[in-house]
Amino acid sequence: IQMAENGEKERIKWTTTIIISSSLKNCEIATALENQSHKVRYSDTLESGSIVFSLSGVAFLLMDAKECITSAEEIFLPKIEKFISIHKNSFLVLSAPLHGPEERKLMFRIQQRFLGSNLRILPVHNTVNAINLMCTVARR
Repeated sequence: IQMAENGEKERIKWTTTIIISSSLKNCEIATALENQSHKVRYSDTLESGSIVFSLSGVAFLLMDAKECITSAEEIFLPKIEKFISIHKNSFLVLSAPLHGPEERKLMFRIQQRFLGSNLRILPVHNTVNAINLMCTVARR
């Protein structure tokens, strides 16, 4: 935020280069990031569901809470493990319209499994919420 000539505060547009997994090419989040004037690059080498803010080195793994709840832990836990072994500054973006008892239990299981690691969990409710949190974290 900076002061304009008329004394009012105006927001400075923050943009950066973001590398997004090719699996997210048609995802709302990728489209929304492009619409915010970020330089978006797609990569086949990133883990499916990953977004990396290249300047800050912050990496996000997008996962749907309902999909995790309905699938076996042997499916999503190795994916998280591989992700945090590659990215040192890593966040799991766990999306659900409502974070009720099942979603909280899922987050608790993930936290227990990766206790002491560099993984942090960001519970989000929608695309706008996810983008705002990711940009806030990456900017710092």
